[in-house]
Amino acid sequence: MSVSCRVKRCYILEACRIGIHNERVEKLIKELPSVPGDWSNGDVNSTEKNATSNGSTENGTSVRETQSMLLERIASEMNRLKFYIAHAQNLPFIQNMEKRIQSASLLLDASLGHCFVDGLEHRDENAIYNCLRAYAAVDNTSSAEEIFRMTIVAPLIQKIIPRGLSGEVAGASGDGLENDYQEIKKCIEKDCQFLLEISSAENSGLHVFDFLANSILKEVLSAIKKGKPGAFSPGRPTEFLINYKSSLDFLGHLEGYCPSRSAVTKFRAEAICIEFMKQWNVGVYFSLRFQEIAGALDSALAATNLIPVHNSPSVNGKSQDLTLKQSTILLESLRSCWREDVLILSCSDKFLRLTLQLLSRFSNWLSSGLAARKTGNTASNSGYEWAASAVPNDFLYIIHDINCLATEVCGDYLEHVLQLLSSFSADVLDLVKQSILQGGKSLNDLTPLAINAITDALVDEAVKGLKDVKAIATTFRMTNKPIPSRHSLYVSGLLSPLKKDFLDTEKHNPYLTKETIKELRHGAATEITGRYYDMVVEIVSVARKTESSLQRLKKGAQRRAGGVSSDVSDPTVSDTDKLCMQYFLDIQEYGRNLSTLGVEAKEIPAYRSLWQCVAPTDRQNVIDL
Repeated sequence: MSVSCRVKRCYILEACRIGIHNERVEKLIKELPSVPGDWSNGDVNSTEKNATSNGSTENGTSVRETQSMLLERIASEMNRLKFYIAHAQNLPFIQNMEKRIQSASLLLDASLGHCFVDGLEHRDENAIYNCLRAYAAVDNTSSAEEIFRMTIVAPLIQKIIPRGLSGEVAGASGDGLENDYQEIKKCIEKDCQFLLEISSAENSGLHVFDFLANSILKEVLSAIKKGKPGAFSPGRPTEFLINYKSSLDFLGHLEGYCPSRSAVTKFRAEAICIEFMKQWNVGVYFSLRFQEIAGALDSALAATNLIPVHNSPSVNGKSQDLTLKQSTILLESLRSCWREDVLILSCSDKFLRLTLQLLSRFSNWLSSGLAARKTGNTASNSGYEWAASAVPNDFLYIIHDINCLATEVCGDYLEHVLQLLSSFSADVLDLVKQSILQGGKSLNDLTPLAINAITDALVDEAVKGLKDVKAIATTFRMTNKPIPSRHSLYVSGLLSPLKKDFLDTEKHNPYLTKETIKELRHGAATEITGRYYDMVVEIVSVARKTESSLQRLKKGAQRRAGGVSSDVSDPTVSDTDKLCMQYFLDIQEYGRNLSTLGVEAKEIPAYRSLWQCVAPTDRQNVIDL
């Protein structure tokens, strides 16, 4: 057989096959009710009348079931017809049949829609099942989903969220969704679950339908947009978060109707589900929370002085013992990032970054202020006026607050954050832990700076008394004072700043630990002693040089006058010796005063050098107070 013959034969076979199926479809369609209202009125067509005349009695339900079975058969034939047409698109006779096929398809769609609506209204499971199989056969699932939405879902939702009333229910309460979702859940269970169970039945072949997304969720979203558009607005963060979390809970409730994990995945991938999530602009929400939380801390740090607090914040009945408002606001801001009424889990990375920024902001504010105080750059409008006006007591409170904050951040606070993020992977949790611990370390690193600030303040106050050291030298130079026998009055005042009650452990407990007080006292004493040594060494050195020069001048004058020079030393004690003796008595008393503070004078290198500078020759090697 030639090629042309085989082609012609195939052409004839295809034409016959298509013609046969088209005739079947048209014949079956003729058996459908001619009036749409017949579906709901319970009228029967000729086929059913014949069945009745043959002795078969049928009620309304059986009529619907019969019609649905006929529609399923038609849909199956129509599916085959479209399959054959798809393989013979270029054949001339197809063009002649297009109008007939299109007409049959439209009538099938209309009839199937009426039968499906009737089945839904009467909850006829068999009729609904057959209609759904028919829709699936002709690949027209969207029509079934839309019919269910308009027929069953829309009337229910509109009773709960009336459309066009957004202007009348202005305000936060008018846009709340939590109660609405509760009512919708009840309606789904009462009026929609029957269809969901039919379409999700195992081995039913109806998994192609997604009534959850394309019927229920679609109508809910439409109702919210038209009836409560303000529900999506992040301009009221608190109400927005409540609605957002309620919406996530509602989606989770819908997912509970999915028969399998793959069905859940399919539901989440539906376009309407994606559109629903896009309505919630969590980015703008976070920006508003950022301004709220970070702004509160910035306002507190902008104060020109440190502000003490008397009522420290409490959590779960536990007092946090913070002493400064700036520290209190930091802790409140840190906690706000992870409060239930603030946090959105999908933005947890942003809230973690905000947490670290808050810690960094506070650390930079404190370290920069202390550095500016040390360099004297605390002029007005510099942002560090607080550091200029701070007194030693303030820095004690800073040290205490730093310790409290670091302990909280690296302890309970960290555990709370990790618990909230427990659903994340171990690697992520480890990164979160390390970053927060690093933030806590940045706080601890501030303690030495605050201690140095206190030390500098104490030293500056103490060295004011050293001005009398120079006055003693002048006194011995200008008068013929006897050899001193007791220490000077100024000595008792040198360490008075260290003896003030702000270093009293009992009074400031628990603001300072004993270790911190010991470190403060030893550091200040070391610095004061160093200043003391520098001043005494300079005075004694100048005095000895002056005395040596005067002796050389005196000897020169005697030689010029013809006097006899003698190498016998003057038995009288020189003014320099008297001066050194006075300083020696003074540093002995100074050393005893150091001991009363718990500081061993001989452990301070500057004190040992000072002792050797002014002590008598026979006492220079042993420090004896």
